[in-house]
Amino acid sequence: MGKKNITFSDIAKYTGFSKTTISRYFNNPDSLTLENQQIIADALEKLNYKENKVARILANGKTEFIGVIIPNLYMHYYSEVLNQILKTYETFGYKFLVFTGDDQETNERKYIQELLSYKIEGMIILSHTIPSRELASYNIPIVTIEREDQYVSSVNTDNYMGGVQATSLLAKIGADVLIHINAEFSSQIPSYGRIKGFTDICKEYKIPHELILTDTGHSYEETSQILKNLIDDIDIRYTGKTKGIFLPNDTFANIVLHHLIRRYGKLPDDYKLIGFDDSPVSREAIVPISTVGQQIDKIAAAAMEILNVQIKESHKRKPALSSEPVHQIIPPILIHRETTLPVKTP
Repeated sequence: MGKKNITFSDIAKYTGFSKTTISRYFNNPDSLTLENQQIIADALEKLNYKENKVARILANGKTEFIGVIIPNLYMHYYSEVLNQILKTYETFGYKFLVFTGDDQETNERKYIQELLSYKIEGMIILSHTIPSRELASYNIPIVTIEREDQYVSSVNTDNYMGGVQATSLLAKIGADVLIHINAEFSSQIPSYGRIKGFTDICKEYKIPHELILTDTGHSYEETSQILKNLIDDIDIRYTGKTKGIFLPNDTFANIVLHHLIRRYGKLPDDYKLIGFDDSPVSREAIVPISTVGQQIDKIAAAAMEILNVQIKESHKRKPALSSEPVHQIIPPILIHRETTLPVKTP
């Protein structure tokens, strides 16, 4: 019988239950006693039953698909978030359809419509192009990560605390001037907290500092050239000073490290670098990079937990969906590596 497509009728005949009872086992197992669930489970194993996923979707309308839209994959943070989301399959059982938006609003709307046509159960959004008010209008469970989130549920790092941690470390190890490089964006974006944490600490303790807000590019090549030009300028303007540079993510920190090593053959003693993420590149860099760890595994797990609760509620005959979005904040962890060794005293 292993080569035959086993039907509900076959299982019913083998167990002595009705086809309705067999259907309840697949679609609402809690409606059966544990003893009857075990009898059916044993029968499935004996009959070598292979579930027809398509038939099950047609029967109950539940696809178990989650749509994911991320800005790009060249930023190590996004690729690691995706990696951790995919790992939640063993816990929640959802499968994922993934699109990269590349900051193209029109494309992302097209991708969302494509995802909805597959009858997805919910979405996880990391891209920034579509306002949360519009996302909420799709009337489907949505959780966002590290983006504007007024009208939808979200999971974010405590970016302000992370900015304070990074800035305080650079000051503590003896940098003469602190520099934060970032893009210019709305204060509604959670990562704006990194900028505010940096400026608040520098002003409170009267630390010499510079905040550089600029276009950081939309590809590795663009970003690399922009950061190279900035380092060239910083090198000239702060000659003879120990420069503590706080980058907005580990990808940028690794690019700056790469340019400095190409220029000097090593990480110069007068440069101290810290990134933000604790994505794998920070550990794998030729000089391991200090960073503010975002606990990406916990962020992914929390996002899926919130989404799962919303999906289960939406499946009820009379769903009581909360009118208020759920916002969860994950604390960061400062990770001190070789790019922030204390300044050597003469």
